Amino acid sequence: MKTTPHFQDADTFYEQLLDAHAGLSPEQSELLNARLILILANQIGNREELAACIQAAKDMPRAA
Repeated sequence: MKTTPHFQDADTFYEQLLDAHAGLSPEQSELLNARLILILANQIGNREELAACIQAAKDMPRAA
């Protein structure tokens, strides 16, 4: 599992993500995030790797 930045173009991805959320209500944004998570998880596919990713996300420090 990769926990260090591994993006080919992180700035473009971030812009695309922000653009996808533009004009959405908070509920619509949450639904978009949920769908995106499921699509990305499907790309990974491996149950053990997904479990490790979930744990890594839980272990990351929270924003102040």
